[in-house]
Amino acid sequence: MFKTSFSSFVCSGDIITCEAGPFTVLAQVVADDCPDAPDQRQDGFWPSLYKDAPGFIGPGPNHRQRFAEAQAKAEAVMEGWRKGDWFYCGIVLSVSLEGVMLTSYAASLWGIEANYPETDNYYLSDVANELLPEAVTVARETLARLAAHAQAKEDV
Repeated sequence: MFKTSFSSFVCSGDIITCEAGPFTVLAQVVADDCPDAPDQRQDGFWPSLYKDAPGFIGPGPNHRQRFAEAQAKAEAVMEGWRKGDWFYCGIVLSVSLEGVMLTSYAASLWGIEANYPETDNYYLSDVANELLPEAVTVARETLARLAAHAQAKEDV
């Protein structure tokens, strides 16, 4: 498990590392190259008063006030994205053994919000920890393939 966490403000290229058995695992923040805006990526990004529409704020008292607040929040989030205050990223795990890179893209998850308003990026470290077992499995498979290849070379 990663014992350190990504900071509350991250940039593309920021990393955390951990040891997983004999492996060193590096988790890196990588800027997502998809240019789609938040409202293009997420159905229901914009609030709605219509019950069958994505983003429906729900019935009840003060629905107009809740709608206005949700609209203002969505506009602020969109403006922050346009200004570059937050961005979409991927968390990419690479694995090495004794300083030798086994796999530079052992596991990844993309389309994650980094520096999103009113968050502290804690979930970026959670994603890295969730991807860790997959990355270690890929590293073990890579190591086994390399060992089999080396053995086949010796047998020739």
